[in-house]
Amino acid sequence: MVFENTKIDDLFGLLVKHKEISLKELSERLNYSIETIEKIGLRFEKQGIVEMVYPVIGNPKIKILKQMYKEKEEEIEGKIFDHYNIVSDHILCHVKLIEAKANKEKEYSLDTAKFKPYTDLFLESLRDEITDKVNLEVTDMMDNQTVSKLKADFFATAKIIFQEYFPEEHQIKIICAEMLHRMYGLGKIEVLLNDPHIEEIALNSSKTEVCIYHKKYGWLKTNILPASEEMIANYSEQVGRKVGREITTLNPILDAHLPGGNRVNATLTPISAFGNTMTIRKFATRPWTVVDFIGQQKTMNTEMAAILWIAMHYELNILVAGGTASGKTSALNAFCAFIPSNNRIISIEDVREIQLPEHLIWNWVPMVTRNPNPEGLGQVSMLDLMQTSLRMRPDRIIVGEIRRQKEAEVLFEAMHTGHSTYSTMHANNSRQVVRRLTEKPLEIPTLEIEAIDLLLVQYRDRRKNLRRTYELSEIETGVSNDQLSINTIYKWSARDDAFDKIAEPAKFIRQLNLYTGMTESEIKTEIKNRARILEWMNNHNLSDISDVGKIMVLFYSNQKLVSNFAKLDKDPKELFE
Repeated sequence: MVFENTKIDDLFGLLVKHKEISLKELSERLNYSIETIEKIGLRFEKQGIVEMVYPVIGNPKIKILKQMYKEKEEEIEGKIFDHYNIVSDHILCHVKLIEAKANKEKEYSLDTAKFKPYTDLFLESLRDEITDKVNLEVTDMMDNQTVSKLKADFFATAKIIFQEYFPEEHQIKIICAEMLHRMYGLGKIEVLLNDPHIEEIALNSSKTEVCIYHKKYGWLKTNILPASEEMIANYSEQVGRKVGREITTLNPILDAHLPGGNRVNATLTPISAFGNTMTIRKFATRPWTVVDFIGQQKTMNTEMAAILWIAMHYELNILVAGGTASGKTSALNAFCAFIPSNNRIISIEDVREIQLPEHLIWNWVPMVTRNPNPEGLGQVSMLDLMQTSLRMRPDRIIVGEIRRQKEAEVLFEAMHTGHSTYSTMHANNSRQVVRRLTEKPLEIPTLEIEAIDLLLVQYRDRRKNLRRTYELSEIETGVSNDQLSINTIYKWSARDDAFDKIAEPAKFIRQLNLYTGMTESEIKTEIKNRARILEWMNNHNLSDISDVGKIMVLFYSNQKLVSNFAKLDKDPKELFE
């Protein structure tokens, strides 16, 4: 941990050495004005740290009454196996991933600027003055469109206050950011929120270190220890105020979706036996794309992605299933980029996670549910939004997740009335999807379930920290109308970490033949063509959502041109010129 040394620390260094010293001498040594030193002294006098002495004859003096000591920082001993830097509101932080010497466990060490006790106490004493002059409320930090301006206003106002005491420009930036995090954020947790490698942050109590879920290394213990149970409770209350909800001893559970997309769950003791808790699932600012899936992530192969691309192109219905954190929404989000730009899209979610490329935004209406207020009023459910969406003339309807019977009924009704629909649900394989849909509590008739054209099942291996498409399959009517059969097209082999082709996409081919007139041979040729385009995109690192969007726009306007570029492996820069 790097301790920033400020002039406040220099002042107290002299006081500790001399016990008592005149304001004039301090002014000469530190290049502070006497008025500024007196202001500092009076603030510390209120804290019982010093005494201001005003003799009848002679210069005023400061006398130290209580010495403060720097907390001893516990360094994690071990081997550093990875490291990187992150910047959080002007604070440069160093992250070290360490294999602890004591137990060989992997740990996350955050190395950021920290202030010595006297400076820290002085900054806390300035809180009220900052609050009065900044005129900023916690709830003001809710609007993503204005938060940058609000932060800039805070920095500008706070800088005027701080520069009297801290002449170093770089220190002022760090101090402003630190106070912003303390007063309107979640302290050191704000820094973790700015680490793009972190998916989840968990505060389990003040007795144990904060835990994080790292995209590459899974769950790790950090070197951040919450100061108290009260601090965790205060963080929870702050989140509650941002969304207009309360967490109290009478209502000790809080579920909140912040406008930035982060999900927060908090509990208060004794509901959580070890102490107060807070769990934050971060919103991915850079969403995974289909190119990430076939390349870096190896979530699926190119032919599977090509089949899904064609399905999205020709408005077939797709359901994505999987366990918790298996990548259901990420997969749904990735394949929505395949939607042609002349389509009207309505998305319905509990929290905004779908991120579409720029070319689709012009006719996209993202809608989110709303929880009731403390009086139980104002709730807007997913069912409400689904019913509303059908009156908005959508071409495509994206539903975040099916949970209840009424929602499922509306979803399948939309499928049967000609709306291309995409959604997710919790299930570990195709057969479990069918059971969950047909049995309680959903109880969807088998004839309606057949409206699902393709079923994608995602899987997450927690031990190896990888995500794979476990199955790509079709649901068809069996021997009788009240039976359903599953045609598995691809299935992931855990032993080989490979995707085995089990069968040809029979229903997929029939549907395309019916709606487009393409023959089976032409459809298979088209699958190969699009697989080649995806492979070409991967080879040329066209993995950003904006790049994928550009290729889709070009493809739908001039399919032959893009296909030729992929076939000849030409540089895509020529397409963008």
